[in-house]
Amino acid sequence: MKENTPVERLYNGILKENPTFVLMLGMCPTLAVTTSAINGVGMGLSTCAVLMMSNLIISILRKFIPDKVRMPAYIVVVASFVTIVEMLMQAYVRSVYTALGLYIPLIVVNCIILGRAESYASKNKPLASFFDGLGMGLGFTLALTVIGAVRELLGSGEIFGFHIMPESFEPVSIMVMAPGAFFVLAILTALQNKFKAPSATNHGDKFCEGNCASCMDKSCKIMERSENK
Repeated sequence: MKENTPVERLYNGILKENPTFVLMLGMCPTLAVTTSAINGVGMGLSTCAVLMMSNLIISILRKFIPDKVRMPAYIVVVASFVTIVEMLMQAYVRSVYTALGLYIPLIVVNCIILGRAESYASKNKPLASFFDGLGMGLGFTLALTVIGAVRELLGSGEIFGFHIMPESFEPVSIMVMAPGAFFVLAILTALQNKFKAPSATNHGDKFCEGNCASCMDKSCKIMERSENK
């Protein structure tokens, strides 16, 4: 698989460097809006649309944007697409728009979007940048949907509004409250570490068990990667 091919960029964003489960980025909307699976889908797809289009435009303009004003320029591009997405959601999916509330305009300062603009779109061709945004957006959508589904299932016995659990099931109401987001994210991260899947505390073959001090060891693959950049 060649680097920067559409398939590679999709695989990278969805699995290899999933922005939520691997890079641990965008935690504010991840924890705040995932009270249900539909909210996770709504926020994820909104962010995905902004990621794709902003990456594309920034990549096209990368040779024309002066280096000294690149961050303000990126924010203007991102804010333009966020405004478009917000207006479309308000017009066609008002229930999701109302549920997400303030977190839609806050997509402008989402570190995933600005991070991909700075680290990838500003250095690569438009097609690869577009698929990088699509991959990262789908990875973010998948993560938010999974977290929202788990919280909704345990908190109300439903997923996407469909009753799943038996009548005898007693909903764990804390799961649809703020602490529930931390519990679910912690459980999912623990499962990643248990099965040695890529995560912020478990990278590749080197399993650091969350002990960041061990990364000072020169044999650690995380340290090797950062030194080679």
